[in-house]
Amino acid sequence: MSEKKPEIVERELWDHYSELPNPSWYEYKEKMKKKYPDNIVYNDESGEFDAKLKSYPTTVGSQKFEPIVVDKGDTIKVNKHFQSKFEELKGEWNKLVEEYEWTSLVYGSRYSFQPIVGETYHLYKEDDLFLSIIEPHQWDKEHIGSFKLLTNGKWEKV
Repeated sequence: MSEKKPEIVERELWDHYSELPNPSWYEYKEKMKKKYPDNIVYNDESGEFDAKLKSYPTTVGSQKFEPIVVDKGDTIKVNKHFQSKFEELKGEWNKLVEEYEWTSLVYGSRYSFQPIVGETYHLYKEDDLFLSIIEPHQWDKEHIGSFKLLTNGKWEKV
């Protein structure tokens, strides 16, 4: 004996026999949902237009979209770039350290005059370091180097 569950009420008559909503109403409502053309990006879950949130073009007029080609050969170029930049900065650092050492050496020396900006002076070593206006060929003291005072107060080795 086959057991069939008879449908109590036909769908069309549902409203007359029950206070519950007619199931066909939900089907109708789903069918009648507002449909948008294919070129409009509408998110049914959030209920809003979200083309601006997409990471890819969504219209025919969008910019050309191509996947990024990763070229592993670029690592060699970029490593050379960073290496050359590092060597450049290292050279600048060494130059700065050298300038600082010469400047501090001159300022640490003994002198009894006010140096004039742009003039060249000579650093000598006797018992200690001293700065003089006398040129190296005029006497036989141990000459360390000749320096010019710059406007920023730095001594430049000549």
